[in-house]
Amino acid sequence: MSEREALNYLSSAVLLVDEDGIVRFANMQSRDLFVCEAHPGVALSTLLQTRVVSGMIDLAGPKGTGCDTSLRFTDGRSVWAAARPVPSGGWSIVFQDVRMALAQAETTDPVTLLANRACLSSTLTAAIGAACDPVLFAVGLDRFRHVKDALGHEIGDALLRRVAERLTSLADSCDLAARVGDGEFLLLKARAMDAGETTALADRIVDLLSRTYAVEGQMLNVVAHVGVAMACREIATPEDYIKRADLALAQARSDGVGVRFYEPVLAERMEVRRRLELDLRRALALKQFELAYQPQIHLESGTIAGFEALLRWRQADGSFVSPADFIPIAEETGLILPIGEWVLRSACQAAAHWSHPAVVAVNLSPVQFRNRGLTQNVVAALAHAGLPPERLELEITEGALLEDTEAVIATLKSLRSLGVKVSMDDFGTGYSSLSYLRKFPFDKIKIDQSFVRELEHDAEARAIVRTIAALGSSLGIKITAEGVETQGQLEEVRSHGCDYVQGYLTGRPMDDAAARASLARIEDRVHGT
Repeated sequence: MSEREALNYLSSAVLLVDEDGIVRFANMQSRDLFVCEAHPGVALSTLLQTRVVSGMIDLAGPKGTGCDTSLRFTDGRSVWAAARPVPSGGWSIVFQDVRMALAQAETTDPVTLLANRACLSSTLTAAIGAACDPVLFAVGLDRFRHVKDALGHEIGDALLRRVAERLTSLADSCDLAARVGDGEFLLLKARAMDAGETTALADRIVDLLSRTYAVEGQMLNVVAHVGVAMACREIATPEDYIKRADLALAQARSDGVGVRFYEPVLAERMEVRRRLELDLRRALALKQFELAYQPQIHLESGTIAGFEALLRWRQADGSFVSPADFIPIAEETGLILPIGEWVLRSACQAAAHWSHPAVVAVNLSPVQFRNRGLTQNVVAALAHAGLPPERLELEITEGALLEDTEAVIATLKSLRSLGVKVSMDDFGTGYSSLSYLRKFPFDKIKIDQSFVRELEHDAEARAIVRTIAALGSSLGIKITAEGVETQGQLEEVRSHGCDYVQGYLTGRPMDDAAARASLARIEDRVHGT
């Protein structure tokens, strides 16, 4: 197909005009616009005189600048004309019916030129009415927001266009692909599909969209997840379809898998989650959070070296909500930021009033760690409490370290420059532990309790703990074994060279008053009282 033949497939009317103003090519849409008057050999001025009642296209202006103008046609239509010089000589002129452009804008995503949510909803309504038993695939891209934040909106938009191209390559002529959010798409199959065919297509979407993209010289990776909603009697509206596909997508992301089909239990879980989110917001407003402090014991001296501040949510009836239930929701909704600031301030305030200069350790969520105001929040918390920075230890999990290495290292160095200690929590559970030890000198490594728990029964666990302790010793990094619950585990971590222990055996979480009392006993022994 020649370039000129390809112009016939555009939705806009296009003329190619030579330097003398003579039409040399007119695509099919331009012939419709000018009622068959547009043909090679006719003068542009003659063509315009037959159909245009106001406005003109001035090709005599400064060379290379082009011309944009509004034309009024004899049938009352407003048409926008954009003339641009062609490198080989002459001009290309694109005509766009304003009314059609506005109608297209109402149904088209401007970035990818896919359908938008309104267009898909309308098409889905028709498919439901025709009893076509359509299947809806909701597609979500993990890591897309990181790409856009790190490399800018232009790269992000270019990536979205590449994703759209791949998605539409999997669609038939009667299907409809739509972009409905930042890194979120819908694919509508307007016909019945069996479970096997549906699963196969969903797997293909995940595989194709998760492959590496080459965009503007950058090699980019995203991870695709798919939620599937199939036809059933309970679905009466497009919103029902979309909601079910979205619920399945959310479950796929939560489970860390590629594909999930909608099932009724997902709606029940979502309702529980919605209520928990509302309760969480209420808890923040009503100050239902409190801190417990678990001692960290120095193995050589047997004394308390510090406490880890642990977040607790006590409801109005006195019952506690497990952090495993509410922390993920707080991170998803962004509530972890104000909650995390409260934890930081409260822990520093408590530690400032301890009689013994013990360290207080505070966990940082990956969401907090990505917050650009983190360093300022730490400075403010220390200043407000009057706590020396060397008495604050910030614990960071590997989840906070997986993306954007340069920014991660910059944040770690910024925190270290304040004088606070920085430790890596849950060491050994991810794949990037060793690489980060090489790039940043952590003050402490905390061996994940999953290894400590198996010390008495598993030779591999003992080898891992021994290796980590030796690594810490060679790098000058202190080692804490967390989750120590038995005397046997305590003796194991001691024999392998760990510096500190934390767990139920050496001290359960306690309130601030009990923590103060424990430290006061140390002071009494020091002063012989």
